[in-house]
Amino acid sequence: MTAPISIDLALQGGGSHGAFTWGVLDRLPEDSTLSFAGISGTSAGALNAAVLASGWARGGRGGARAALQAFWRDVSEAGRCFRPDWNAWAGPLADAWQQWARSFSPYQLNPMGLNPLRDVLQRHVDLAALHARKGPRLFVVATAVQTGQPRVFAGRELSIDALLASACLPHLFQSVQIDGEAYWDGGYSGNPALWPLIYETDEADLLLVKIQPLQRPQPPRSAIEIAERVAEISFNSALVAELRAIAFVKKLLREERVERGRYKDLRLHMIADEQELAALPPQSKMDTRWDLLERLFTLGRAAAHGWLAQHRKDLGVRSSMDIERQFLQPRKR
Repeated sequence: MTAPISIDLALQGGGSHGAFTWGVLDRLPEDSTLSFAGISGTSAGALNAAVLASGWARGGRGGARAALQAFWRDVSEAGRCFRPDWNAWAGPLADAWQQWARSFSPYQLNPMGLNPLRDVLQRHVDLAALHARKGPRLFVVATAVQTGQPRVFAGRELSIDALLASACLPHLFQSVQIDGEAYWDGGYSGNPALWPLIYETDEADLLLVKIQPLQRPQPPRSAIEIAERVAEISFNSALVAELRAIAFVKKLLREERVERGRYKDLRLHMIADEQELAALPPQSKMDTRWDLLERLFTLGRAAAHGWLAQHRKDLGVRSSMDIERQFLQPRKR
């Protein structure tokens, strides 16, 4: 029997839209010819990675899928205590409410620093398994508040606080203190960070699961939409910069201008559904109702299924993602 091909995963963050990635991670393990060596995740991507690795350590592929389903069900239940009802609070009223709320810092609105996500993570993440590296190797990214630099947590540095830091939106939660330093969401500096996979694993196939839209069908007009679009652009900028550098190295390798073997010649792949995710309202990233999470899960599974049907044969052979066309050139509608 042929050994599974080993690949790396890079998982973007995007709030509740991380349920799309859950769908992808539910479908991929069904293919027994694939295995995961390293996973770099940011925010919701980091949470998905930690839960998947915890479940994998307990019960292999089936354990990983079951763990992710239980986690997202718990997220939906826990979300009832802090999410707004977007059906009741729609349009200008919701816009005005959010703008008023954002005039206060989380240190004023939540002086105790409460975060319902902490209890959820403690129920679903097995830190001992992550430290023992019984499943895929994890890299979790957070942003240092004072320097603006990314920090990658791996190995025994992985903790509940590291996961909370990676998902810490500064207008909602107080910064997370780790080793005397304050951290915010990793999306500001790496969403997700690709370099840990380049330098710390041997695999050449890297599969990106992208959930932050690069483009929107219409320019934003409301205050909420403008703020969310600014965040999306910011959360994509570090990824685009890394991909630009990778494209440059690949060009040098093709032209034999650098010594082959000194640089990893990555084979890049991507699973996304830009059209469907961009069509969702920006505030849906904070909506944890089960019907929305199930819809996103279904979209993710379908996207992964389609990618496997079209590009599984490319793994180990060639890239199936064109960096320059998909990320570095302005796309006309």
